Amino acid sequence: MTQTDVKVLATTAMKTVFEELSPQFQAVTGNRVIASFGPSVQIEKRLAEGEVADVAVLTTAAANDMIGRGKVVAGSLVDIARSSLGVAVQRGAPRPDISSVETFKRALLAAKSVAVSKPVGAGLSGAHMAKVFAGLGIAEAMAAKAKYGTGGVSGLVGLIVERGEAEIGVQQIAELKAVPGVDFVGPLPAAIQSVTPFTAAIPTSAPQPEAGRKLIAFLTTSVARRIIADKGLEPA
Repeated sequence: MTQTDVKVLATTAMKTVFEELSPQFQAVTGNRVIASFGPSVQIEKRLAEGEVADVAVLTTAAANDMIGRGKVVAGSLVDIARSSLGVAVQRGAPRPDISSVETFKRALLAAKSVAVSKPVGAGLSGAHMAKVFAGLGIAEAMAAKAKYGTGGVSGLVGLIVERGEAEIGVQQIAELKAVPGVDFVGPLPAAIQSVTPFTAAIPTSAPQPEAGRKLIAFLTTSVARRIIADKGLEPA
C-alpha cells in the first residue's frame, strides 16, 4: 500500500478529533494525515494567501467564501460538525450555575476574572461573547476582568483557566475539552448560544485531491461521527 501524505488545514476545534481519527484513517487507507490548526479566520487567510493543502476544515461561511475567491473546489464541500459554546472552570473548582441567562450573568459578575477569545482575530467565540456581554449590559464590567486567549492551539481559553489566571472560561466546547486541567461545566443557555457549522473542502491548491476526498469521506463514517461527538462537537 503506497503511503500518501494528506495535508490538512483545520479549525482548532477539530484538533482532538484529528488526533484520534488520523491513525485510524492511516490504518484503513495507508495515507498519513499531516494537520495544522488555527482559528477558522486564520485558516481562511492562509488559503487566500496560497498555502497548499489537500483538505481544509473551516466554517461553512468561510468555505463558501473561498469558493467565490477561487481557493476551494466548487462541489467539494461536505458538512462535518457543528460547534457550540460552553463554560469551563479549573479542575476541581466550584461549578457556577449557568442554567439560565440570568444565572450565567450572575456567575460572570461574581467571578474575579473571565477568559474568552479576543473579539477580533482569535476565533468566532470572542466576537460572539463581546455581543453577549453588551446585550447583558455588562460589557464594561467584563472588560475590566477579561483575560483574552489569542486563538489557535497555544491560545486556548482553557489553558488560561488551567493556569488559574481566570475563574471562568468561555469558548467552543471542543476547545475547552481539549485542555485536561479544566472541568467542563456545560453549554451556554440557548438564548445566548452560538452554533458554528464546520465544513470540509478540497482547496484548489491540493496536490493530492483524491486522497483528500478519501479523508473527507472518512470524516462522515460512523466511527468518525462517534469521535466527533466524544470530543464535544455535534456530527453534521
